[in-house]
Amino acid sequence: MSAVRIDVDLGDRSYPVIVGHGVVQELEALIPADVSRVVIVTEKSIPFQVSTALPTSVVHVAGGERSKTLATIESLTRHFAEVGLTRRDLVIGVGGGLVTDVAGFAAAVWHRGTRVLQIPTTLLGMVDAAIGGKTAVNLPEGKNLVGAFWQPIGVIADLDALDTLPERETKCGLGEVAKYHFLTGEDLLGLSLEQRVARCVRIKAEIVAADETESGRRMVLNYGHTLGHALEICGSHRLAHGEAVAVGLVFAARLARALGRIDGERVDFHDQVVRHEYGLADEQVLAAIAGVSVDELMVAMSRDKKATEGLTFVLDGPEGLEAVNGVSASIVREVLEEFLSR
Repeated sequence: MSAVRIDVDLGDRSYPVIVGHGVVQELEALIPADVSRVVIVTEKSIPFQVSTALPTSVVHVAGGERSKTLATIESLTRHFAEVGLTRRDLVIGVGGGLVTDVAGFAAAVWHRGTRVLQIPTTLLGMVDAAIGGKTAVNLPEGKNLVGAFWQPIGVIADLDALDTLPERETKCGLGEVAKYHFLTGEDLLGLSLEQRVARCVRIKAEIVAADETESGRRMVLNYGHTLGHALEICGSHRLAHGEAVAVGLVFAARLARALGRIDGERVDFHDQVVRHEYGLADEQVLAAIAGVSVDELMVAMSRDKKATEGLTFVLDGPEGLEAVNGVSASIVREVLEEFLSR
């Protein structure tokens, strides 16, 4: 697969997402001419190396969701102060969703907005987290509750980085890839992994361009995330994000059926894609959340950032995916109790 450029069309804030093998070599071309210094935000465990011709400092963040906090943002911005980063300079995030989120959020609040360029090194980051400008950190009360919309100036999805991933991290990314099957109805399984990544990026770019701040259509990108985020928080992050989203997808299908929005055949299609084609939401994953309190999950879902009127879910239906507000708590509880008991 040769390099593919996909533009996120946001007027004067538009930017490219470059997908392909070896495309990290495009980095220098994407750095604006007036940048004087660069701070690279990454994790020590990430083997993918990035460098620039400019004065560059590297700051490492600890891995894992427990590091996705306001304390990490304080640490990063204090580093920015130490090296004299100005709002005309550049932050580069190199890593998975944790890194791109905290690098993007720190850039958004440093001097009220400093440029950021994202280089995702995970499948999840390439198809979702690094694109679209959503940056956030967690609170004990919920996931991604504090954040900002801050678009990058570019995204480089170098597929060579995927060769460095452990199997679990690859499967985690497939949880987000699986979501795109239900957004479009396309046969993504007929594509190579490289083609699938590019197609997912294109789908997300089109949705973000139409609804940058998630006030309407963009909410469908949260399919599977209402329960998924609750499982991450209530399960003390025993599940990785993509694993939790995969569970959320098969649950959302069952909730949609209980509400009369889809039939059993459509539920089976969710199971076919998520469980059989991608090997997700398996017994090992479900065992990791055994014993999670339904009461705690209900509270966590009520705090979901999409919620504006009671419980809010993105659900499948006759017209495809859509955000549904005010879903009956009693029905959600009933379906959830049955789902987790299996």
